[in-house]
Amino acid sequence: MSIRFWRYFLLIISVLCVGEQAVAQAPAPTRRDSVRTQALSTDTRQLRQLDSLRRQNTDRLAQLQQELLSLKGQGQDRTRERELVQELRTLQWTDSLRHLRARQHIDSLKRHARGYPVVPHDDTLFYVYTKLGPFSPQERANLIAEKVQRLESDVFFRPDSLRLYPSEQTIDLMYGALVIQSISDNDALWLDTSRDSLAVRYRARIVEMVAAYKQEHSLYNILKEIGLALLVLVVFYFAVRFVNQFFRWVQLKLIDHETTWFRGIKLGTYELFTPRRELDAALLLVNVLRWVVIFLVIYLVLPVLFSIFPGTQDVADTLLGYVITPLRKMLLALWNYLPNLITIVVVVTVFRYILKGVYFLKEEIRQGHLTIQGFYPDWANPTYQIVRVLIFAFLLVVIFPYLPGSDSPIFKGVSVFLGFLFTFGSAGSLSNIVAGLVLTYMRAYKLGDRVKIGDVTGDIIEKNLLVTRIRTIKNEEITIPNSSIMSSYTTNYTSAAPTLGLVLHTTVTIGYDVPWQQVHQLLITAALQVEGVLPEPKPFVLQTSLDDYYVSYQLNAYTREASKQAVLYSRIHQNIQDQFNAAGVEIMSPHYRAVRDGHQTTIPTDYLPKDYEAPKFRVEGLDEK
Repeated sequence: MSIRFWRYFLLIISVLCVGEQAVAQAPAPTRRDSVRTQALSTDTRQLRQLDSLRRQNTDRLAQLQQELLSLKGQGQDRTRERELVQELRTLQWTDSLRHLRARQHIDSLKRHARGYPVVPHDDTLFYVYTKLGPFSPQERANLIAEKVQRLESDVFFRPDSLRLYPSEQTIDLMYGALVIQSISDNDALWLDTSRDSLAVRYRARIVEMVAAYKQEHSLYNILKEIGLALLVLVVFYFAVRFVNQFFRWVQLKLIDHETTWFRGIKLGTYELFTPRRELDAALLLVNVLRWVVIFLVIYLVLPVLFSIFPGTQDVADTLLGYVITPLRKMLLALWNYLPNLITIVVVVTVFRYILKGVYFLKEEIRQGHLTIQGFYPDWANPTYQIVRVLIFAFLLVVIFPYLPGSDSPIFKGVSVFLGFLFTFGSAGSLSNIVAGLVLTYMRAYKLGDRVKIGDVTGDIIEKNLLVTRIRTIKNEEITIPNSSIMSSYTTNYTSAAPTLGLVLHTTVTIGYDVPWQQVHQLLITAALQVEGVLPEPKPFVLQTSLDDYYVSYQLNAYTREASKQAVLYSRIHQNIQDQFNAAGVEIMSPHYRAVRDGHQTTIPTDYLPKDYEAPKFRVEGLDEK
């Protein structure tokens, strides 16, 4: 009892003895016992045959020796005596040869065969390897264990009553009329000793175990165990009390230093934790740690407490096994995984430097330090992202076989399932991503460009692999999927404006009574007066149609400020009105269906001469008054 108690006590004090190098072999499962029994029975069949020959030789040797003694007593028949002596020598030589063959066969069996333990309680007395009579090795081991337990339950057990009785084939170990065990020659051959020595050893081992069992269950020992249990409980009480006082002291220290130790946690301008919240979180963490330590102390004390009493030692082993076995498995798994982990670290390090090299190359192209013919600087970022994804995918392929559980069928099934979800759930997203890549390399537009996509006109404020965002002149933000852009047309007003200039154009309709040269001059003058319109190339006018009542004149003017189209158009229209009003030229939009009498006009009177007289007019279908 005391040895087991101190063993558990030292085990817990040393924090579960981390550092074992190998897992002890577990006993063979019960379902394999029948297979092992059959194997041992088959392997020992030759031993039984040899033992049968030995018994026949022994009987014949006894007959020869008896017959020789009778002949020597009579003093005659020398021929018969020589024959008997010769046969006796032959039998002795055969017996020695049989013994040698049995020894060789047992040596071969020892390499792969295991015996059955005789375990009355927790400790193993010895092992049984051979069959005896109708009993298999396993049955012999179980019967011996039951008989030893009967000796332990005998109140008046006396070691002197456990005696050895030799017989012709075996040596019987008996307690009164009870045969505890029979030791045969084959048993001795398995352990490479003589039958007498093995019998003496087994007797001493049984006496020692019975004496130890009785000592453990004596009244004095029970009282001592109770005292040790009380001592463990007292130590446990003071340990829990010390833990509570220690953590209470820590909490008071945290409260006293609230203003100096806790300054809060900020993420930019957002205050994630105020000093008070940080203190509350620290106090909560300390309280959780206190309960964890208390439960750990309880869990460690229970095996020590159970190991004191012989009847509960199995419970102690079980409780400790719940902690030690997982820890041992985790440590061994980690130790065995170290080569793969080192391989993963090396591979990740190499790929990290490859990514750094690609990033450096990308920055050189983006900043214009490195020029590649046919590769534009604005392609650097998207190309880098594509190459980065490919590198990460290749990295995953390389390290996947080294990941823990990568060869597990469940791991593979989950991977396939996630692949299906990603494929079918992101069909629309994938089409947008592909369209985004195509638009990037088409260079249809870039950030800040004034574009028209479908019916939407505005400036590009964001473009990514999925969508493009446009802000209109009314500050409306419109999100358009890239796949929709690919299926529509795109007008870019900015791309050619810095070099060729964007042509602003508007159409006015003037009557046939006004010379076209005057109209051209008025329109060009109105355009040149607008700030933002380029004097070179010079604005020009196109006569686009000759209609029934008027001529359509299209004014074209160049500008480099594509993002100011609305303002420029408005100012051009204002100047056109001013120029035509000042020249006394009427703009025929909107249309008027009226019969002129030469005195009515649509020109504002502010722009007319002081002696101008308004003409009278007559509307068709109405009588003049």
